[in-house]
Amino acid sequence: MATLDVVADRALRRAGAFRFHRRHRGEAAALLAAIEAERGPSAPATARACDAWAGDVLGWRGYAPWLRVYAAVAGEFREGWIPDNYYGRVVLPAVQGPYGEVSKLKPLSRRLLQSDLFADVAYWVNGGLYDRDLRHLDHAGLASVLFAGSDRAVFKSDDSIQGAGVRVLHRSGFDPDQLGGLPSGVFQSWVDQHPLLAGFTPGSVATMRVTTVVTDDGVASVRAAYLRFGRAADTHVRSDSHVRVAVDTTTGRLADHGLTPRWTRVDAHPDSGAGFTGTTVPGFDGCVAAVLQLHRGMPFARCVGWDLTVDADERPVVLEWNAGHNDIKFSEATQGPCFADMGWERLWRPAARIPAPRRPGP
Repeated sequence: MATLDVVADRALRRAGAFRFHRRHRGEAAALLAAIEAERGPSAPATARACDAWAGDVLGWRGYAPWLRVYAAVAGEFREGWIPDNYYGRVVLPAVQGPYGEVSKLKPLSRRLLQSDLFADVAYWVNGGLYDRDLRHLDHAGLASVLFAGSDRAVFKSDDSIQGAGVRVLHRSGFDPDQLGGLPSGVFQSWVDQHPLLAGFTPGSVATMRVTTVVTDDGVASVRAAYLRFGRAADTHVRSDSHVRVAVDTTTGRLADHGLTPRWTRVDAHPDSGAGFTGTTVPGFDGCVAAVLQLHRGMPFARCVGWDLTVDADERPVVLEWNAGHNDIKFSEATQGPCFADMGWERLWRPAARIPAPRRPGP
């Protein structure tokens, strides 16, 4: 019976890996087609270089599709890129383990990271309502907490990703008795964003993703950054409609072009018309200092994507941290290789901390 259980477990894991890589292959193929339709086909030599790097260095040519996407965006192949599916199946188990999953439980963030930079004002967890200091909060007092500084507030459910599970609440018509229909999650204050950011998207709060790593010698550093702008019809930033613009990690300056969800280029926000060239994120140095301090306080998850914004007084406000599969593909394509010094390309080998993948796939 034990042997049958082992065989069944292996079969389930292999089936899961197959579905994982098939999804990534399909997503990469769709993006590559859109990019090449806009910019023209990639050179055959570039595709060969991607295939060779995936097979010879990363151990499997099934990692090549994301490398081809990165190369199409960058206009060349660059050694050191980490494909997104390699990151998910090989890197994350080695550098995060189960500790990265903690970031999905949003009511734990402020207490775990011991920071008042989070926008949290209340928590709804397992049928209990609590204020930001985890004191019991009755339903009648919730509205005064949520709308203390604005007529809007935000609720984010646990494990919400890509803008799903986010609800914008309004003072008008808010009914705390409807809490029973909500999953566990966090209530956050509405951030009065900096006027420069509001010039791009006045109806929703622009967010900045800053990716940091902790090296083997314990040093935290910033590896990538980009701004996410919502569209005119959105109440908050959504992955299926947002515009992303890379941010220089040294100067805070925006790239000249942003990318749509299909990774086609735009040089201005599609709705407001505000251009990206010459724009610098306000309070960028403060944002960098904030996320580095936070990551030093939680070094167990070695690579974290921090989502934050900048308020009207140029102060950083942290919205969430992402240490699960914290999307690296946009940053690798626009700013990478971001992790070439980390040795992640060796993690698949038998001598590394995790087993080598089985061909034809891990």
